[in-house]
Amino acid sequence: MNENEMASKPEETTDYQVGQDNLQIFGLDINAPVFLTSSISIAVFVLATLLFQEKADVVFENIRVWITTRLDWLFMITCSLLVLFCLYLTVSPLGKIRLGGRDAKPDYSTITWIAMLFSAGLAIGLVYFGVAEPVEHFQNPPFNMTKVYDVETPPDIANPDARAARTMSFASVAFHWGLHGWAVYAVVGLAIAYFTYNRGLPLALRSAFYPLLGDRVWGWSGHLIDTLAVFATLFGLAPSLGLGAEQVTAGLNYLFGIPATDAVKVTLIALITAAAMASVLSGIDVGIKRLSQINIGITSALFLFVVCVGPTAAIFNDFIRGLGAYAANIVPFSNWVGRTDSYFIHDWSAFHLAWWILWGPFVGMFIARISKGRTVRQFIFCVLILPLLITLLCMSIFGGTAIHQYLTEGYTGVMEQVEAGSYEIALFKMFERLPLTQIASFVSIVLLAIFFVTSSDSGSLVVDTITAGGKLDAPAAQRVFWCSAEGLVAIALLLGGGLKAMQAAALAIGFPFAFVIVGMGVSVWMALRKDRAAYR
Repeated sequence: MNENEMASKPEETTDYQVGQDNLQIFGLDINAPVFLTSSISIAVFVLATLLFQEKADVVFENIRVWITTRLDWLFMITCSLLVLFCLYLTVSPLGKIRLGGRDAKPDYSTITWIAMLFSAGLAIGLVYFGVAEPVEHFQNPPFNMTKVYDVETPPDIANPDARAARTMSFASVAFHWGLHGWAVYAVVGLAIAYFTYNRGLPLALRSAFYPLLGDRVWGWSGHLIDTLAVFATLFGLAPSLGLGAEQVTAGLNYLFGIPATDAVKVTLIALITAAAMASVLSGIDVGIKRLSQINIGITSALFLFVVCVGPTAAIFNDFIRGLGAYAANIVPFSNWVGRTDSYFIHDWSAFHLAWWILWGPFVGMFIARISKGRTVRQFIFCVLILPLLITLLCMSIFGGTAIHQYLTEGYTGVMEQVEAGSYEIALFKMFERLPLTQIASFVSIVLLAIFFVTSSDSGSLVVDTITAGGKLDAPAAQRVFWCSAEGLVAIALLLGGGLKAMQAAALAIGFPFAFVIVGMGVSVWMALRKDRAAYR
C-alpha cells in the first residue's frame, strides 16, 4: 500500500467494542461506574435540596456570586480560545476532512439537520431572552455607557446616546449568543463526531481523549469524563426547563388567569417531561426530528409575523448595526481586565458563557450524532457562523420591536417588566402593541412547550447514550429514567432557590468542564493533523 492509500484510510486507534464493559442487570444495559455514580449523586442532590430548601437557597446564591466574580476570566479565556480554533479550522486544509470518511453521506437533509441542531442548541432561551435581554442591555449598556432609559420621559429616537445604547444592546446580545457560545458546541460536537465516525470509537466524550490518554479512556479517567458530562447535561438543562416553566406559567396567567404558583410550575414540568418521554421513546428519527421541524416552522412564522406588523425597517437596521458593533467590539467584550461594568460582565457575560460550557456535552454530542457526512468546514459554518446571524436576527425582531415601541410611542410596558426583573412576561407585553395579541401570545406558549420537549428528549437521549457506554440502542427504560431525572432536578432547583439556584448549579458544573472542553479541542486537532494528507 502506497503512502497516499495509507493516508486515505482512517487510522485505527483501538479495537474497543461499544458496550463491551457494560453490565446487564434488571433489564438495563449500563456502564456501571458512570450510571451508578451519576444516578446516585443526582438522587442525593435532589433529596437534599428538597429537604433543606432554605439552606439550599443560601448556598446556591453564595456559589453563584463567588463563581461569577472570581472565575469570569476562566470562562472568557476558554470561549475565546475555542472561537479562534474554530475559525482556524474553517480556513485551514483540515476543513476538507469529512466526518465518516471521504464517501460518507449525510443522514439528514441540510434543512432538517439545521432545524435539529437549533432546537437542541437554543431551546427555550431564545424565546425567554428574545425581548428581555436586548431591553435589559438598552437600559444598562455595557462599558459604562450613558444610560438613557427613563420611564417618565422616554428619549427622542434621534438622541445620539439612545442610538448608541440601542446599537450596543444588540452587540451585547451577539456576544452572549454568538461565536463564543456556539464555539463550545462546535468543538465538542466535532471531536465526538470525528472519533466516532472516522476512528470507530463509541459515541461518548471519553472517546475524544484517546490521543491524549490512550487506552486509559476505558478506565477511571474515562469514567470521570463521562460522569462529568452527565452532570453537565442534567444541570445545564435544569435552568432552561426552569425558564420555560416560568414563562409558560406567566403566559397562562396572562391569557387565562391561571395563578403563577410553584405548584403550577411543578405540574407543568411534570407534564412536559411526560411528553418528552413519549418523544424520546419514539426515537431520534421520529419524535425529535418531527418536533424540531415543527419548532422551526412555528418559530419562523412567529418571527415573520412580527417583522410584517412591527417596525420592519428598524428591525433590520438594528440587526445590521448590532452586527457591525459586535464585530468592532468583540475584543473589548472578551476582555475582563480593568472592566468597571461589573453587573454586565458578572451577571450576564460570565453566566452566559458558563451556561454554554455546561450545555457543551449535551448539545455537542447530539450534534455529533446527527452530523455524519458533513465536512469539517460545513460543520463549523453551520454550527458557528450561521447561528450567530440567525440568533441576532431573532433578537433584533423581538427586542428591537420592544425598544422601538418605547422610543417612538413612549410605551413602557416591556421596560417596566424588565426593570423589575420579570423577564418571563416581557414577551407578552411586547405583543400587546401588535395586532392579534392573544393569538400571538398563545402561539408563543405552544412554541415554548415544544422547545421544552425537544430540550428534554434530546438531553435524555444523550445522557442515556453516555451511561450506556456509547450504545445507541440501550433499553427504553433507561431513557425513561433519565428523562424523569431531568424533570426532578429542575423541580428540586426550582423549589430550592428558583432561577438563582439553577444558575448556581450551572456555574458550579461549568467551571471544571471548561478544562474538559479545551482538552477535547487539543485532542481533535492532534487527530485531524494526522489525516490531513488524505485531503490535499
